[in-house]
Amino acid sequence: MSRRLPPLNALRVFEAAARAESFSAAAEELYVTHGAVSRQVRQLEDWLGIDLFERRGRRVVLTASGRAYLAEVSAALDRIALATSEQLRATRAQIVRVNAPTTFALRWLLPQLSGFQLTHPAVEVRLTTSDEPIEKLGDECDVAIRGSQQKSAGYAVTEFLSEVRLPVCAPKVLEAQPIHEVADLAHHTLLHTATYPGLWAEWLAASGNPGLAPRHSQQLDHFYLTLQAAIDGLGIAMGPTALVALDVKEGRLVFPFDGPALPAWRYCSYVREARLEDPAIHTFLAWLRELGQRFSHRA
Repeated sequence: MSRRLPPLNALRVFEAAARAESFSAAAEELYVTHGAVSRQVRQLEDWLGIDLFERRGRRVVLTASGRAYLAEVSAALDRIALATSEQLRATRAQIVRVNAPTTFALRWLLPQLSGFQLTHPAVEVRLTTSDEPIEKLGDECDVAIRGSQQKSAGYAVTEFLSEVRLPVCAPKVLEAQPIHEVADLAHHTLLHTATYPGLWAEWLAASGNPGLAPRHSQQLDHFYLTLQAAIDGLGIAMGPTALVALDVKEGRLVFPFDGPALPAWRYCSYVREARLEDPAIHTFLAWLRELGQRFSHRA
């Protein structure tokens, strides 16, 4: 059904002027000139075919028709304002702010997010990275992800992904110098990360080769640099299976050994208990758990 509506801008100007019974007050509220208010009110009166105000010199007073019309228009604008406010709140509720460690975000979460956005286009994930304790994040995020469980009162903690560590390298490294057994690592460069200095020693001990000396060792500052160095063929790294899964699938990395596997991180999500029923957060957590099950490995 077609609605017969007056000029909506004129309606808004009338409502502001009628509330104060002042064109000057309406002009100040709406950031327009006194003349603009007068013209909009006159346009509405002409459209309705009635006088809404009596002009008394510089003053204006609502007519009986104007007063009755104001009651209906004001109520209608209030309903529009309320509906708009509720819609804006609903829209904001579709934003999920996620905070995760940098390497995890780069190597695992970001490559998967396109799949989430395709299946949940109404939910926007805003990702930040840090390793700060959960309590320090405060209200800066809705979902925090960390590689180990932390004691955090008032948070719901859910483990969603576990992984193990295995040696990993680019295929061209094996093409240049094949590996048939652990002893062959003596002809290769082993990549180390400054924050995880003992990984190779631990793995070599678990494999029964604690004294093996590689051809060369190279240390990098951050773990994501170590993984990138492995992809670029600089040497062999100790790779967490979940964080290199996509690279292995797409042929950028390979596992020269099936084991032994060292235990690595067990990733958990942290959400304030009061936010668990938020629909967007609930949707993201369900996706995170489902995805994590497909990538999980345990030693």
